Amino acid sequence: MLRHPPFFVRAGNVNLVSMLPVPDTAIIVVAAGSGTRLDAGAPKAFVGIDTHSILRHALDGVFAAAPAQVIVVAPAGFEGDAETEVRAAAGDRIDLGRVVTGGATRQESVSAGLGALWGDVTRVLVHDAARALTPPEIIDAVAAAIDGESGVIPTLPVVDTLKRVEGDAVIAPVDRSELAAAQTPQGFPRALLEAAYEAAAASGIEYTDDAALFAAAGHLVRQIAGSPRGFKITTPADLERARHLLADVQTPTSVPDSAPDSTWTGPRVGLGTDVHAFGGDGNLWLAGIEWPGERALSGHSDGDAVAHAMVDALLGAAGLGDIGEHFGTAHPEYAGAHAEVFLARTRELLHEAGYAIGNVSVQFQGNRPRFSGRRAEAERVLSAALGGAPVSVTATTTDGLGFPGRGEGIAVTAVAMVHPT
Repeated sequence: MLRHPPFFVRAGNVNLVSMLPVPDTAIIVVAAGSGTRLDAGAPKAFVGIDTHSILRHALDGVFAAAPAQVIVVAPAGFEGDAETEVRAAAGDRIDLGRVVTGGATRQESVSAGLGALWGDVTRVLVHDAARALTPPEIIDAVAAAIDGESGVIPTLPVVDTLKRVEGDAVIAPVDRSELAAAQTPQGFPRALLEAAYEAAAASGIEYTDDAALFAAAGHLVRQIAGSPRGFKITTPADLERARHLLADVQTPTSVPDSAPDSTWTGPRVGLGTDVHAFGGDGNLWLAGIEWPGERALSGHSDGDAVAHAMVDALLGAAGLGDIGEHFGTAHPEYAGAHAEVFLARTRELLHEAGYAIGNVSVQFQGNRPRFSGRRAEAERVLSAALGGAPVSVTATTTDGLGFPGRGEGIAVTAVAMVHPT
């Protein structure tokens, strides 16, 4: 990524030849947005998350990545504020940073950044300052994936149930397997990106992001894995989420001397239980799969007591609260959701907190459904929702004792092991 041309320094009457690395990669940080939806009384990039602005946090990640020319595109009138943030974040890389003034649209702002590129730059990353918590590892991964012919964007799988609507009418479901949530930075070969921007300017078309503009010019765009921390700060709720994540990292928890060692970095185990009565609408959903002809369980979502106990065990192992806090009735978006939605989101929460899932073991008590014939299918579905972590599910009866034995409902116990990443 670096070339080393000679750099001449005069010391008294002597010319000294030094070797300074010149990056062949540039990162354009787009910070010229107004932030209307954030409604914070200032351009979005200059709104504070904690003691630092959104832009400062974004630049901390950018300058922590491999050395690159860094061009911040600032709103008119805020160039000095942007320069201050660049100097604070850059440290001894201050010579790599520059501020330019943005335009009326995002496309014009990126064009302004392209106009400030050094001649040695062959790869360009375009990054939204609003994705302030993007890890530097993602920035480096995008840069490394640029192959000279195609663009590269980080993405996350879509976990929500999606519907196609017209007005207030729900028309049809949307297949999530064909969708991905795009993030930044988005990386491109410089020559192809500049040509694509020239073509877009000539066409008069405004594109929503650089990958769309690049693809419209006939070039391939590939995806790599993104990060849950690369979410875009757009609304006050997003800003609060960023503050919460930073507070978890920066604020040590105060514990009494008799408490367990809070610096423990080994595996952690969590226990989850859940109980649901029969009486819901439609077919039974249990262990992530549908059971046609079986009585449904009642509940806020689909009543899948196996999935819910797994969520509680995983959250408990990581010290992240319980299912009611994250998915309860205060979160109507999860009404009717199935196991894959709950478990995928739980995996995201653990990832954001710095944990990976080891394995989960679950047992449910109930007379029905007859589980053994579909055990492998259920374990496969549940494991896939957790990103491939091993899941084992067993079932037992209670010899007619208690509410499971009387056929009134199902009880579940789950144990999960997680470990710091």
